[in-house]
Amino acid sequence: MSGVLEVIVLTTLAGSTIPIGGFLAKIERIHPRWLEEEFRHSIIAFGGGVLLAAVALVLVPVGIEELNPLTAAAAILIGGVCFMIIDRILATHQNSASQLIAMLLDFVPESLALGATFANGGSVGMLLAILIGLQNLPEGFNAYRELRSSVTMKKHLILPGFCLLVLLGPLAGLIGFYLLSRVPQMV
Repeated sequence: MSGVLEVIVLTTLAGSTIPIGGFLAKIERIHPRWLEEEFRHSIIAFGGGVLLAAVALVLVPVGIEELNPLTAAAAILIGGVCFMIIDRILATHQNSASQLIAMLLDFVPESLALGATFANGGSVGMLLAILIGLQNLPEGFNAYRELRSSVTMKKHLILPGFCLLVLLGPLAGLIGFYLLSRVPQMV
């Protein structure tokens, strides 16, 4: 499979777990009641574990390999500050889409990195795609539950909207493949 086709297929598959997570969030009223809560907690805990695995096993080791320690530390610090600012803005506006925004702030850059990884012949591309897909599942789950509880959101539009979000993965992946591949040290 060519690099471009791999990027399109893998980012689409990774993104497809967003609506799957939303569909799982529709499952309610599991009896007994404690089982419903355990199901929800298990999906959320799974997502946290996958996110940590992606960072610890792929993103940080590859980044440290390519960047000097000062640049890597600065990138982590700048990223943390940016996400803190976004979190504060969302908290002050009490937006019911904060989980959705967080999911997209995660999925789009990861798809960019995935595209650039394949363009540069990186060997971690498949692992990265699997980890992206695994963490999108609980993020889709949480975002669906949050949006469903919103007063302003039409409930029947959430899952079709999640299906459209899948397309952001290949778009970002192709941008990463064609643009970020020119600066491999930044991926």
